Amino acid sequence: MISFAVHIPATELAPEPLDPSQIVSGTPEVTGKVLSESPDGRQLRGIWQITPGVVTDVEADEMFVVLSGRATIEIEGGPTLKVGPGDCAVLREGDRTTWTVHETLRKAYAITLPG
Repeated sequence: MISFAVHIPATELAPEPLDPSQIVSGTPEVTGKVLSESPDGRQLRGIWQITPGVVTDVEADEMFVVLSGRATIEIEGGPTLKVGPGDCAVLREGDRTTWTVHETLRKAYAITLPG
């Protein structure tokens, strides 16, 4: 892997269709781009975007920074996170979440997948 820089707001993203069972309400659409991946495939760094709506997920070990947009992330048995531009959040592997996306949210992330 080589060192690099990208301008996140202008980076083109590809569709990443949601499983219909994850959609609680609205018609959210997800796009993303993996910028780097470790040789073993466990470390991912990239950009992810979701349009308004409500979706559920089971999280990986992730740290992300919100570049634009706003969302409320309810963690089952845990806190409710309100995130917007400039916010950094950490999600634990296995967290069951409900994302209420108020404004199209774009984030830069680093994920560690289980080994």
